[in-house]
Amino acid sequence: MIVLKKIEQHIEEWLLVAFGSVMTTVIFIQVIMREMGSSLSWSEELGRYCFIWLVYIGISYGVKKQRHIKVDVLLILLKDKWKVVLSLFANVLFFIFAALVVYYGTDISMNLLQLGQRSPALQVEMGLVYLAAPIGMGLTMIRLAQNMYHQVLMLRGKTEMDVADERERAKEEGEVSDDSNDSVR
Repeated sequence: MIVLKKIEQHIEEWLLVAFGSVMTTVIFIQVIMREMGSSLSWSEELGRYCFIWLVYIGISYGVKKQRHIKVDVLLILLKDKWKVVLSLFANVLFFIFAALVVYYGTDISMNLLQLGQRSPALQVEMGLVYLAAPIGMGLTMIRLAQNMYHQVLMLRGKTEMDVADERERAKEEGEVSDDSNDSVR
């Protein structure tokens, strides 16, 4: 049970570190090899595929941390309960979008796996590369469901209202100094 909780809490971080490390290392090695007069035929491809996976896992991580870029003009104007309602509505729409990406992304990936299409340099099944979208959005759906659950609890009064906007969260986490210009939002 402890292992599953650890995985649930940190799966995105571990995957992001792994893909980011591989991508950075391979691209660094490629730069060094080019300076020495030769190059690796597969490095750009591996770096690109790691980046694709990094992006889709990063979407889930952004949802988990509630740090995606968004226009929060309406949130600033609304009171606590209505902020939660609007955020819940936005999460429901995002959840529907993620479900569509999972559905169609899985279909495309399975078709590519059945066809046996391979990448030119690494000879990796392209279906595995395309699985980044459904897997990343599947993780995103899990994080959205968790967020929506907490928002429903807030609306029912079961938990404290957490309606801080991005600037307030950044101040709490020490990312923005208190003496910064508050007129710029």
